[in-house]
Amino acid sequence: MKLLSEVALPQYPIQLDHQSPILMMGSCFTENIGQLLEKYLFPVCVNPFGVTYNPLSVKKGLEALIQKEAYGPDDLDLYNDLWLSFNHDTGYSSIEQSEALERINRDFRNAKEMLHRAGTLFITWGTAWIYRFNPTGEVVCNCHKIPASQFSRSRLTTREIIREYEDFLPRLFEFNPKLRIVHTVSPVRHWKDGAHGNQLSKSTLLLAGEALNESFSDRFFYFPSYEIVMDELRDYRFYADDLLHISNQATSYIWERFGQAFIHEDSQKIIGELEPLLKMFGHRPLVPEGEAYGKMSQTRDEKLRNLKNKYPGIQWAKLIKK
Repeated sequence: MKLLSEVALPQYPIQLDHQSPILMMGSCFTENIGQLLEKYLFPVCVNPFGVTYNPLSVKKGLEALIQKEAYGPDDLDLYNDLWLSFNHDTGYSSIEQSEALERINRDFRNAKEMLHRAGTLFITWGTAWIYRFNPTGEVVCNCHKIPASQFSRSRLTTREIIREYEDFLPRLFEFNPKLRIVHTVSPVRHWKDGAHGNQLSKSTLLLAGEALNESFSDRFFYFPSYEIVMDELRDYRFYADDLLHISNQATSYIWERFGQAFIHEDSQKIIGELEPLLKMFGHRPLVPEGEAYGKMSQTRDEKLRNLKNKYPGIQWAKLIKK
């Protein structure tokens, strides 16, 4: 008996392993999958500008990575005693200008170096709606709680997105000739404009991505995360309490499908071997000085040594920092 409509996945010419540099940019769905790649020690850089929802802001961040060497004081604005960047989300803001720039440039430098090396770039678009800052006309990544009267809101057309990316992608591929892009549309609902408005926005993103896939068929691919949630997981038990974001269970399922599509079988095996070690590192003892925790720590450290010897190329420092 068939109990769900399984979304077919194409054969992608991409196989990620633990030596594959990966850059991920876009909406909070990118964060969910990116954090799992980080958890399992893949060399990945996730959202160096923070969560970015619309296609133009994703493109703007990528352009900055190609063109800029660093962000400086002229790239920041001051509002309510906070120094902020309209290219970044609120996590990069600070009351100290130097601290804001340090946060921005730390992640920027890492992402710029990763974009040079990466074989795969994952981009997730969440909405076709954009906000422009009225004094400058620039599209912003985040409005930073500045009054809405300072912004103009509009929905991108499919043609506008296609035109922006058809002009930009050749420059991106020149910057990194081996780069391939996987495009996804976030399954998170944007309910501000209602059910129909959400569908119009998502449809715009899907149509634009399809056109880019046709134009750059050997470099630009689509992973159907949106369709997996809409068709395979069509039940509110797969959503968080707000009924808009997806639940941890749904994220785990999409991660499983993601792994089937992109992760090399050797790295799938490594993930399985890492799982018990990660649980040990995540354990919080009731009695840290107790004998039981001491024995567990010894077992954990021995398992870590064995895996480090078995897989010396993995970025073990990420785990040890935890």
